Amino acid sequence: MGAVPKTKVSRHRRGNRRQHQRIDPPTLVTCQECNELMRAHRVCKNCGTYRGRQVIAMASVSETE
Repeated sequence: MGAVPKTKVSRHRRGNRRQHQRIDPPTLVTCQECNELMRAHRVCKNCGTYRGRQVIAMASVSETE
């Protein structure tokens, strides 16, 4: 026979045990260059900068047309 609980675990106690398993929304900050929302500690997808430096060369809209 396996492990069998002696008493029922209430919804409150079960929820308290699982409260750290929730999914949190990602932390968003504003880009210093273009003021767009971006994930913290990552390269901006709009302008390609990270911490004030140009990391990825982004093609502008006028060059693609």
